[in-house]
Amino acid sequence: MANLTAEELHALEDTMNCEQNLIKKFHNYASIAQDTQIQKACQQSAKQHRKHFDALMSYLG
Repeated sequence: MANLTAEELHALEDTMNCEQNLIKKFHNYASIAQDTQIQKACQQSAKQHRKHFDALMSYLG
């Protein structure tokens, strides 16, 4: 793990929480969407935010 300051860790935590929320929201949107193109777009967005979350998690070790 990189040597992060308390402020940097807090910012990382906030960003990870936002990414988790976006993942949940896009999964939810995909589950309620009736148009298959919208479902696919929401699923793709959820995957992209999962990649962001995983990248951030890698900084923690």
